[in-house]
Amino acid sequence: MTVSFQLRFLFYHCPEMERIQTGRRIFMKEVKRPKKPLLYYYGIVMLVLILFNLIAMPWIAQRQIQEVDYGTFMTMTEEKNIGRVEIQSNQILFTDKEETAVYKTGLIADLDLVNRLHEAGAEFSGEIVEQTSPLLSFLLSWILPIVIFFIIGQFLSKKMMNRAGGPNSLMFNMGKSNAKVYVKSSDGIKFSDVAGVDEAEESLREIVDYLHNPNKYKEIGASMPKGILLVGPPGTGKTMLAKAVAGEANVPFFSMSGSEFVEMFVGMGASKVRDLFKQAKEKAPCIVFIDEIDAIGQKRSSGNLGGNDEREQTLNQLLTEMGGFEDNSGVMILAATNRPEALDPALTRPGRFDRRVPVELPDLKGREAILKVHAKKVKIAPDVDFLKVARMASGASGAELANIVNEAALRAVRAGRKAATQSDLEESIEVVIAGYQKKNAILTDKEKMIVSYHEIGHAVVAAKQNNSAPVQKITIIPRTSGALGYTMQVDEGNHYLMSKEEIENKIATLTGGRAAEELVFSDPTTGASNDIEQATKLARAMITRFGMSKDFDMVAMENMTGQYLGGDPDGKPREAG
Repeated sequence: MTVSFQLRFLFYHCPEMERIQTGRRIFMKEVKRPKKPLLYYYGIVMLVLILFNLIAMPWIAQRQIQEVDYGTFMTMTEEKNIGRVEIQSNQILFTDKEETAVYKTGLIADLDLVNRLHEAGAEFSGEIVEQTSPLLSFLLSWILPIVIFFIIGQFLSKKMMNRAGGPNSLMFNMGKSNAKVYVKSSDGIKFSDVAGVDEAEESLREIVDYLHNPNKYKEIGASMPKGILLVGPPGTGKTMLAKAVAGEANVPFFSMSGSEFVEMFVGMGASKVRDLFKQAKEKAPCIVFIDEIDAIGQKRSSGNLGGNDEREQTLNQLLTEMGGFEDNSGVMILAATNRPEALDPALTRPGRFDRRVPVELPDLKGREAILKVHAKKVKIAPDVDFLKVARMASGASGAELANIVNEAALRAVRAGRKAATQSDLEESIEVVIAGYQKKNAILTDKEKMIVSYHEIGHAVVAAKQNNSAPVQKITIIPRTSGALGYTMQVDEGNHYLMSKEEIENKIATLTGGRAAEELVFSDPTTGASNDIEQATKLARAMITRFGMSKDFDMVAMENMTGQYLGGDPDGKPREAG
C-alpha cells in the first residue's frame, strides 16, 4: 500500500477528518474536540433526578409531618377523629378522619391501644420486620460499598491519568503536549501564497513530492529526510512555509512552540515530547512543526553548574525520539529558529535535521512579489509602481512588507479614499522604518535650521560620491522613533558585496551631517549620535571582521554571533536612514 493511497484512505475514511472542498483545492482546518453524545447529557439528567428523589423528596415529606404529643393522639382516638394509623418500632404515624394532615408521636407502652383504635374505627397496622440472611446483610453493608467506591476511584484515577499525559506523568495536564493539530490547514495556505523565498520553497517542494510519490525515491534508494531546519531572520516567513508544506502535502500537521515544552517540574518537558511523538506516530504520515526550537535545543553545558536540568532532559528526549532505535517512519519534523548558532550540535547533525533551509531576507524581486501577494487582500490604485516601493523598502522582511501594505490601507481610510495610492505606500514605508509623524513636537527655528543643515550634509556628501545610492527623500519632520529628520537613499538594484571604497563612502555619508553642523554653526549637537554609532560599527567591522586594515591585514578578531538578530545574514549592517 503506497503512502498516497494511505493518505487518501485516511482522508476519506478517518472520522477525525472532514473534507472542505472549494473547486479543486482541499483546505485543512484545526481538529476540534468531539462533541459528547446525547446519552451523556441524558445520564446527567437521570442522575440529578435520582439524587432529587433520594434526598430532596424524603426531606420535603418529612417537613409535612406534624409532631404531636401522645395525649393529642389519645384525644383524637376517643373523639373518633382518626383515620389510618401505622405503629412503627419507635413512633406512631396517623392521620385525621378526613386524612387532610399527617401526624407523628412517640411510641408508649399502651396495652389497651389496639382496642381503642378498633372502637374508633381506625385503619391500623404494625411494621413488618423481615429477617435477612447474615451473609447477605454483610455483603450489602460492607462489601458492596467498598466495591462501588473502588470502581469509582479507579475510574477517576484513570481519567486524571489520561489528562495528565499517561502513567509516567504528574497531574494537572502537565505531561500533555497540547499540540495544535491540523488535519486540514485552516487558511488553506499553499506555496502560491508564499513569495520571495524561491530557494527555500524549491527545497521544501521536494519533501512534498516525496510524501505524494514515495516510490519514485525508493526505487533509487533515497530516503526521506527526518528533519528540516528553517533558519532566517524574524519575519521572513518560516512559519508560513511550514503551513504551506502541510497544505500542499495534505497530511496531519502538528504545531507546537519550543517554549511550550518548558515546565516548572523536572520531567514534564520530556513527557510532552513523548506525548507529541506518540500522537504523530498514530497519525503517520504527518508533519510535526516546532517553532522557535532554540528554546529547548540550546547547547548543553559541560557541567551541572549553571545548567538547566529540565531543559537538558527535554532536549535529550527530543534527540532520542528523532534519532533513537525506534523508527519514526512517516513522521516529518520541521523546525524554525533565528538562532541556529545556539543549537546543540547533536540536534543539528545529519540523521536528525538532515537539511538546513535558509530563509533569507527577500531581494528586490522577492520584495516586489511579496508586496503584490499582500496587495491582493486590499484595494490598490491601478497606477501603483510596486517596483519603486520595493526599492524604497530595502532590507525589509516579509512581515514588514505586509505591515507596509496594511499601513497604506489604513492611511487611505483616514484620508477618505477607496483605494491605497502610491503616496500611501511610500508614506507607510517611512512609518514602518521611522515611525509616525510626531505632530505635537514643536522645534524652535534654530533647531529646525540645525536639522536642515544636518540632513543636507548627508545628501551633499552622498551626491558627490561615485558609488553611493541616490538620495530619494529628505525630511525634517520628527518621527515617533526619536529621529528629528532623515535622508533616504534608494539603491537601483541588489548588492550582496561591499567594497572598501563603498564602506568608506558610507562612513563619509554618515558623518556628513555632523561635519555640516560644525562647518555652519561651529558647535556640534547630539543629533548625530545614531550616525556616529553606525559609522563606528562599520569602521570596527572593517578592521575586526573584513580584514580591510593595512596594520592587521586579513585577521579575524571577532566572530559574528546572532547573525539573524540585529544584522543581515552576510554580516552587513542594516543601512541607516
